[in-house]
Amino acid sequence: MANSTALYSNITRVSVDSSKNAETVKTALIILLVLCFCIFLYFLTIILCVYFTTAHIRENTRYVLFVHMLINDTLYLVLGLTLLVAALYKVYLPVSLCYVLVTIVSISFRVTPYNLAVMALERYVAICYPLRHTELCTTQRSHAAIAVIWTVGLIPNVADLIALSSSVETTFFSLNVICSWASLLKAPVQNTMRSITLILSFTLVGLIIVYTYIRIMLVVQKLGSGKSSAFTAGKTVMLHAFQLLLCMTAFTSHFTEPYLKDYFAFLSVTNFLLFTCLPRFLSPLIYGIRDKVFRKYIKKLHSSAITSG
Repeated sequence: MANSTALYSNITRVSVDSSKNAETVKTALIILLVLCFCIFLYFLTIILCVYFTTAHIRENTRYVLFVHMLINDTLYLVLGLTLLVAALYKVYLPVSLCYVLVTIVSISFRVTPYNLAVMALERYVAICYPLRHTELCTTQRSHAAIAVIWTVGLIPNVADLIALSSSVETTFFSLNVICSWASLLKAPVQNTMRSITLILSFTLVGLIIVYTYIRIMLVVQKLGSGKSSAFTAGKTVMLHAFQLLLCMTAFTSHFTEPYLKDYFAFLSVTNFLLFTCLPRFLSPLIYGIRDKVFRKYIKKLHSSAITSG
């Protein structure tokens, strides 16, 4: 009897310790995510300040697309982090509100690679057709491209809503759930449509980036100069490819998590941090801080701040 009591006590203690360790890991990961997001917001604020206070930058298609990507990534990170924390702490939300939030998150997730493809095409036109660049890449056209990007990103969610509405009763939307994509998955066709959309999206964007990179590097070989603008454009497109690769890695997590979640604690949080948030956290550094124009104005901004201080 004493041995049974001691064994039960040891099991209880181990269970409590494991629960405390899990809570500590969960809290540490959330703090790390919030810290990274704050650093991202700092660089985002500087870049937006330079963008909106400099007229000729606002009229440059490349920077219009870049700032749009940053704003879209910010929207994705804010809503994604909110849904992640709500799911971790089992906060229940109405299905209707959850569906709206998940829809915005999924659209903004797809908009990032679409935006990368358009940015790669802009660099391709600038290097391969320099005489037509000002004609083809105008501010109005860039705004039209952004509208097309969001429209294309919205179409799969419209189809998903139709599939969901035809599979459930209207009372389903008045229920409260822990908000996640899985909670809204009520018809097999939804998962099929989502997988096909992501595969086609990343394949098409990947082909566009590879094609533009090859064409730009052919121009670099003709010019025979490693310091040319074409060489710089080639490196920029390669960065687009790197960021797309990270986004594609996030996509594969949807297949691995169901099989590995029993072996690795907080696998979904780790995947979200490394493969979903990391590419977006790096955007201000990759495209903003390394850009000569932005770097020049950022130095001026800091100098004026120091002088006024």
